[in-house]
Amino acid sequence: MSRIGKVPVVVPSGVEVSISNNVITVKGPKGSLDKEFSSLAVVEVVDSQVIIKPANASRSANAVYGTTRSIIANMVQGVTTPFSKNLLIEGVGFRATVKGSIIDLELGYSHPVEHPIPDGVNVVVSDNVKILVEGPDKQKVGQLAAEIKKYYPVEPYKGKGVRILGQYVRRKEGKKSA
Repeated sequence: MSRIGKVPVVVPSGVEVSISNNVITVKGPKGSLDKEFSSLAVVEVVDSQVIIKPANASRSANAVYGTTRSIIANMVQGVTTPFSKNLLIEGVGFRATVKGSIIDLELGYSHPVEHPIPDGVNVVVSDNVKILVEGPDKQKVGQLAAEIKKYYPVEPYKGKGVRILGQYVRRKEGKKSA
């Protein structure tokens, strides 16, 4: 049994949660999110709480309902205060710009790297090297930050590359001449 799944999700004022055919819709001041969940978890809205229970006593139902509760809690939190990731680009000549729904990255390659920005995610670039990825969907924000970082992960010798702000990168010592 999941300890997290037993805790009900408190719905703050200004947020509306509705359920229809295993599709949960959460509407709030910062956006709206829809997600379809497995029928192994029974979701009910009682007063201003969302209660999740396993549909039966099977092992898979017990595995699903705790995850379902966490995702719903993140949806409720995301529509009130959006999730965000801060990225930092380090390196000579490395920069980023936003052009409509595409983020254009210059990371020392012979060509610019253009990555599409998914719907519902907002990207702001400041000082050409600081990228703020923000949105109500925690999964989309984290996925976009990971994809941007993957184009040029931080290398351990000079520290060049794209990092998530606050991330520790172990630095290595270079070659020594004898």
